[in-house]
Amino acid sequence: MFTDDHCAGKGSTVMGLDKEAVKHKQEADHGWTLAVHAFSDLTSVSPIIFLYLLKACYASGTLKAATKFHALQQQVHQILHNSPQPGAATFIIHCLYVLPILGVQSEGFSHLIISGLRRFLKSSKADSEAAKDLAAQLFLDILGGFVNHDDKVTLKLIEVFEVGIVNLENVICRRNGKGGLKHDSASLILEQYICKFIQSQSYMTAVSLLEHFSIRQSRHSFLLAMLDNNQFMAAEKWAKFMGKPMLGILVQEYVGRNKLKSAYQIIKKNNLQGEFPDVYHLCKESSLKKLAEKGCWDIAEMKAMGNKQLIEYLVYLAMEAGYTEKVDELCDRFSLQGFLKVVETDAGLEHDCQYLNLAVLSVEEIVWIDDIETLHGATCHIESSKVIGIDCEWKPNYEKGSKPNKVSIMQISSDRTVFILDLLKLSLIVPDALDSSLKRILQSPRILKLGYNFQCDMKQLAASYREMECFKYYDMLLDIQSLFKESGGLSGLAQKILGARLNKTRRNSNWEQRPLTQNQLEYAALDAAVLVHIFSHVHNHPQSATSCNEKPEWKSHIISHIDSTKRSKRDLGPKEKCASGWNEALSAAVSPS
Repeated sequence: MFTDDHCAGKGSTVMGLDKEAVKHKQEADHGWTLAVHAFSDLTSVSPIIFLYLLKACYASGTLKAATKFHALQQQVHQILHNSPQPGAATFIIHCLYVLPILGVQSEGFSHLIISGLRRFLKSSKADSEAAKDLAAQLFLDILGGFVNHDDKVTLKLIEVFEVGIVNLENVICRRNGKGGLKHDSASLILEQYICKFIQSQSYMTAVSLLEHFSIRQSRHSFLLAMLDNNQFMAAEKWAKFMGKPMLGILVQEYVGRNKLKSAYQIIKKNNLQGEFPDVYHLCKESSLKKLAEKGCWDIAEMKAMGNKQLIEYLVYLAMEAGYTEKVDELCDRFSLQGFLKVVETDAGLEHDCQYLNLAVLSVEEIVWIDDIETLHGATCHIESSKVIGIDCEWKPNYEKGSKPNKVSIMQISSDRTVFILDLLKLSLIVPDALDSSLKRILQSPRILKLGYNFQCDMKQLAASYREMECFKYYDMLLDIQSLFKESGGLSGLAQKILGARLNKTRRNSNWEQRPLTQNQLEYAALDAAVLVHIFSHVHNHPQSATSCNEKPEWKSHIISHIDSTKRSKRDLGPKEKCASGWNEALSAAVSPS
C-alpha cells in the first residue's frame, strides 16, 4: 500500500493535500496551479501520465497515508468528470493495465482509482457497459499471469465493473476467432480460480465469487467445511444464496452443534418459522432462560410476545428461581390456570437454606423512609453506628443507548436495622434535608461505609441528583469487591463467606413502583445487611476467607474522595481521619453484640 513519503519545497502543496489545503480547499502556490491545470482536461492525458501525477500528489504533503488516500479518492472522483478518453471506465481499465510499473505502490493506487471510479459510476454510467468486456479481458489476463495484480484488486475489479460470465465468454470467443490459442470455457476458468480459494480456506472470497457469477453448487460438504473451520459468516452467506433448502440444512447443523442462537437468527431472518416450529420454539426458550438467569424478567416477557407456551415456560423459570411474585404476576396478567397449587407449595422456598434471608442475618426491622420525620430519626440512628452497609437500586433501562433511570432507593444497614430511603420522593419534597442527612453520613470520617462496587453507585447517584452535594464526596468507604475480587459477585462472596447465596432474581425489577412489594424490600435490605455481616464474620473467623491465619488487611482498601476546599482547617487530616475511623469501626465490628 502507500507509504507516507514527503516532499520539500513548493511541490509539497500539489493537489492541496497538506493540512492547510485540506482545511481551506485552496492553495495559491505554483505547484497547486500546475496540478489543477494538468487534471482540468483529460482528453489528451495518457493513463501513464495520469498515474505519475497521482503518485506525485501522494508523495507531497504531511498527512498520514489513510487521510491522503481518502483525499485523493475524492479528487479522482472529480477528475473523472474531466473527459478522459475514450471514457472514464475504459480509462481506468487502461490505468490498471499499466499500474504494475509502480511496483510496491501498485496495489494501493489500484484500490484508489477503482474506489474513485465506483463513486463516479453512482452518478454517471457513461461507458461502463462498453468497459465490461475490457474489464473481463483484464481479469483473464490477471488469471493468466500476463498482468500482475493481487486477489483483492481482482475481486474489486469484477465487482465494480459488474463483470459476468457472458463478458468472459465474449473475450474468449474473440481471442479464439483471431486464431489465438484455444481457451477453456469461462465456467471452467472460474471453477479453477474459485477452487484456489477453497483450498486455501478463504471461504468468504470463494462464496463472494460464487454469488457474483451466480454459480450454484449444492454440495453439502462445502457447507460442512466452512462450519468445521468456524467460517460461519461465509456459510450463512452461501446458504442464503443457495436458497431455503440449504438454509434448512444450515439450521439443522447449528442445532446439532448446539448453536441455538445462530439457528434462531437464521430462522428469523429468512422467515423459516413454519419449516422449523420446534427448533424456533426451542431457541426462544433458550433465549428466555438466559435472560431469566440474568434477572432480566421484563425483557424476557417482552421477547415472549404473548405466546402462551413461552409465557408458561417463563412462569416455570420464575418458580425455579423462587420469584413467586413474578409467578403470580404472569398468571394474573395472562389468565394462566393450574399453577396456583404449585406456587403455594413453592412459596416456602423463599426461606430455604440455599438462600440467605433477613432472619439469618439477624435483621429485626426494615424502615421505609419517605418523609422528613423518619429521615431525621434514621440519620440519628445511622450516625450512632460505626459500621454500615450501603447499596442502592434503580429501574433498569432496556433501550440501548438511552439515558439511565434515576436511582430510586438507597439502603443503609446497621447491625439490626435496614433503612430504605425513597430518593425519588425525598429529593422532591425535602431536597435540602436529604442532602444534609446523607452528607453527614457519606462524608463522616467516623463511620465505616461498606459497599460492593459502590463507587459505581456513587457516580450513578451523582448523575441522578446533580444539584445535591452529598453524592459528590465520600469518606471512609471500604469496597468489598476490590478486597476479595470474587468473580461470582456479592452473591458468590456470600456463598464463600457465609455458606449461602443471595437470591438475585429481583435485581432487575421495577424499583420505581410504589409501594414496593415485600419481596423487593427484603431483597434490597439483604444487599446492604449482608455487607455488615460479611465484615463482622471475616474478622471473627479469618480462616474462612483466607488461607493464612492472619486477619485480612482491610485498612489499605479504605478510600476517600473529598474535595479539599470543603474541609475546615480544624478537620482531621486524611490519614488521621482514616486511622480514627478505622480503629472505631474495627472495635465495633469485633465487639460482641
